[in-house]
Amino acid sequence: MSQIMLCNLANTSNAGNDTNNNVNTNSSMEDDDSYTLPTIYRVRAPIASLDCMEEFNGGVSASTTQQSTKEQLLSACLSAQGQRSQPSPGIRYRNLGKSGLRVSNVGLGTWTTFGGIGGCNNEEAAEAVVALAYDSGINVFDLSEAHSGHRAETELGRILLRRGWRRSSYIVTTKIYWNTKSEGRGLSRKHIIESVQTSLARLQLSYIDIVMIHKVDPMCPMEEIVRAMNYVISKGWVMYWGTSRWTPVEIMEAYTNCRQFNCVTPIVEQAEYHLFYRDKPELYMPELYNKIGVGLMAWSTVTIGMVSSKSEDCGMSLLSRSSYKNKYSSFSWTEDETQSLYKEGRRDVATQEVNWKDKNPDEEPRKYSDKFRDVCALAERLGCSFGQLAIAWSLKNESVQCLLLGASTIEQLYESLQSLQLIPKLNTNMMNEIERILENKPSRPPMISTLALR
Repeated sequence: MSQIMLCNLANTSNAGNDTNNNVNTNSSMEDDDSYTLPTIYRVRAPIASLDCMEEFNGGVSASTTQQSTKEQLLSACLSAQGQRSQPSPGIRYRNLGKSGLRVSNVGLGTWTTFGGIGGCNNEEAAEAVVALAYDSGINVFDLSEAHSGHRAETELGRILLRRGWRRSSYIVTTKIYWNTKSEGRGLSRKHIIESVQTSLARLQLSYIDIVMIHKVDPMCPMEEIVRAMNYVISKGWVMYWGTSRWTPVEIMEAYTNCRQFNCVTPIVEQAEYHLFYRDKPELYMPELYNKIGVGLMAWSTVTIGMVSSKSEDCGMSLLSRSSYKNKYSSFSWTEDETQSLYKEGRRDVATQEVNWKDKNPDEEPRKYSDKFRDVCALAERLGCSFGQLAIAWSLKNESVQCLLLGASTIEQLYESLQSLQLIPKLNTNMMNEIERILENKPSRPPMISTLALR
């Protein structure tokens, strides 16, 4: 009977555009109790298989295919209204953490789209980037008042209102930023509730999908933070909450308090991850996922568009304005430094200076420059840029459920999306070659017996 059902489903799907055949088939199956309606398969999110990537270049020349695909993507963002087309090759959908929320494997980080220097010149250009991301299958739009201020939420809200997309078809994430230089600083219950309400007003939305706590406030008890987040979720203003730039110890403390006070637990940690910073995402985040269900949303200096992805420009500029304060944010900018440089109009400094004073003496800049050069050479062999290779390499890590991409132009976003087609090329031999170049695979320190310390 199961074989007959499968044949009936296949025949029904092959009927395709023939309306008469569909009517006859459906009517003939009305009396069959064992028949399952095929419509239950149509409600699933469209998932593009990676198997079609090799066929993507088959039959026609690669340049012709790439040009036609580019024209389709660029023309998609010009339509004022319309439904989302099929996702770009390589776009896949995964559960964020151990929640039921399905996110695309790449999201749009709006730092450079709505941000300061290097961002879009006008709202029309920003809307074109957002539209191209949506039409390509991206359903995650990440915001942060720490990076692009209130302007990002206001402009994204206007774009979403004009486009009229179904609210269930996209996910908006924003951050509550703890800033010691702000008058309304801290993560008190008052600050969290007021921040959520103002974000809703700027976005012109009835709810926010994910609100992330951007850094821990050492002056605020963890119990107050988790209770406040549980309150805004119970009110329906927020669906989920997560963390950004938290240490594993802090995430575990928040989870423990949530369990103790019967509050909603965080589902995601947003962390930095790239070729030269791997410890936290590769060692600690998989453990947090397996133990308490916290997923990983990653970003890097290349993917958010702060550094040129061209091979000739790659080098020490990737580690620009790095704040090597601890092992969990060793390659991250501090927001205060970046904002001050943007206000002064010194993006060249923000993307080229390197601070090595706090780095391990054994890790000299010369060694990193050699690794950059070797990685760039490998990217040229693969026929891609350094930025595209970095994106594909990050997505090879199964712990990364969503990688944030940044773009100030539709051409830049298109180039980043093309990196998804590199993932099948990064086989075991290629990944081993990258490991030989980097020589920075993280490993846990050996266990030391307490008896040996006596």
